[in-house]
Amino acid sequence: MQQKLLNIHQQILKAKKEGQKLLAILLDPDKIVWENLDHLLQKINQSPATHIFVGGSIVESTILEDLIAQLKQNTNLPVVIFPGNPSQISPDADAILFLSLLSGRNPDYLIEYQVQAAPILKKTNLEVISTGYILIESGNETAVARVSKTKPLSREDLDLALATAQAGEMLGNKLIYLEAGSGAKNAVPLEMIQLIAQNINIPVIVGGGIVDLHGIQKAYNAGADLVVIGTAFENDNHFFEL
Repeated sequence: MQQKLLNIHQQILKAKKEGQKLLAILLDPDKIVWENLDHLLQKINQSPATHIFVGGSIVESTILEDLIAQLKQNTNLPVVIFPGNPSQISPDADAILFLSLLSGRNPDYLIEYQVQAAPILKKTNLEVISTGYILIESGNETAVARVSKTKPLSREDLDLALATAQAGEMLGNKLIYLEAGSGAKNAVPLEMIQLIAQNINIPVIVGGGIVDLHGIQKAYNAGADLVVIGTAFENDNHFFEL
C-alpha cells in the first residue's frame, strides 16, 4: 500500500514550470461496475495517467470510500476527490479540489457548500486545493448544469471566460478548471484554452468532451496543464491503446 502523497498542488506547479503535461482519469462511483473493478484498475495502471479524480455531480452510491480504498491499494497514483457536494468527502484520498462554480451565480455552489464542507475537511489530512470551476457551453445540457441549476458560459464569449478565470485567480484560486461537462457534445474551445492559459499564471485543467488521444494533445498544445478524461475512458478501457 502506498504512503499518502502530499503537496499535490506543488507537484502540479512543478510540472507546469517544467512543461510536463498531466493527465487525470475521472471515475464516477455511480458508474463503477464493481465486478469489473480489477480490470479497470489494470487498465488505469497501464495508462499514462498521472492522477485519478473521483467524484461526480450526483454520486448516489455509497461506494466512494470503498472505491478510494481500492485505488490506494492497487495503484500508485494520487487520488483526488472531485466533489459535487459536501457529502463526497473521504479522508482516505490524497487531496480534494475545493471547487467554486465561478461560471454560475447559484450561491450554493459559490460558497454555501464550501461553508458546509470546511468543518469536515478540517478534521481530515486531505490537501485542500482551491479551484475555480468554469462550466463552458458544450452543445447539450450536462449533469453539472442540471444539478447546479446554472447556465454555462457561451463558447463564443472568450472575453467573459477570460475575465472569469482571471477573477478566480485574483480571488486566490490555485487552479482553474475549464469544464465542458460529462458526456459533453463539444470540448472546451481550443482558442478559449489558449487565451486563458496565456493570461493567467496558475495551472489550467481542461475536461469534458475529449473523446480521443488527438483531443488530449490538442488541449495540451492549446495550453492545458492537466487534461481530465472521464466518459471516454468509462466507455472504452482500451482508450489509450494504439
